[in-house]
Amino acid sequence: MFNSFIIALQFLTRIPINVSINYSNQRLGQSVLFYPFIGLLIGALLLALANFLPPNNNALNAALILSLWVAITGGLHLDGLADCSDAWAGGLGDKARTLKVMKDPAAGPIAVIYLVLVLLLKWAALQSLLDKQIYALPLLIAPLLGRLSILMLMLTSPYVSENGLGSALLNHFPKRRAQIITISLLLLCAWFSLWAILPYCLLILFIRHLALQRLQGVTGDVYGASVELSETAFIISWVLFYG
Repeated sequence: MFNSFIIALQFLTRIPINVSINYSNQRLGQSVLFYPFIGLLIGALLLALANFLPPNNNALNAALILSLWVAITGGLHLDGLADCSDAWAGGLGDKARTLKVMKDPAAGPIAVIYLVLVLLLKWAALQSLLDKQIYALPLLIAPLLGRLSILMLMLTSPYVSENGLGSALLNHFPKRRAQIITISLLLLCAWFSLWAILPYCLLILFIRHLALQRLQGVTGDVYGASVELSETAFIISWVLFYG
């Protein structure tokens, strides 16, 4: 299981880990179980930075926290959001065209607009959390829930591409353990913040609905978009309900 954890850490973050491990399809599939806990680690790093920064300029502090948030992942999930934004706009309701646009590495104006809006919303929410001194729990929980959304989509939605990385993951995905982890973490997070969890769950259902409607399944880019959108929705909900 240690090897699977390291695989998850290397895939989801840019944290330099100099560990030699043996890769296998089984370990790759098991690594998905650690995604939420990698999110918790990311949250702990964000919280450490938030506690370190002087409390006299929260606009700048929010920007620094957000910069670290992006840097830790190398913009991995933002790339998925950008691809989905372009694909949904340029796909014109057609599955094949949507997938073709999604694979194009170039970012169009729609992708840029959505990236700016999501980062702006996340920055504004972070500043509100810092202003109200209620940032500890949401900083810890939001990255966890973002990566938990991947498990939720894997458990409930088919993967479109037979040759994609997601296909390899799902072929060796321990569903029973993933279900236990998903339900346990959702209940735990709901105990901390029921009113912030409800919009999060509704958003995941909406993302799933859109993906099934357009693609009859999900892709790695859809996973990435769900991470960014669910993180943003959760911290905004926390501000609205607990601020």
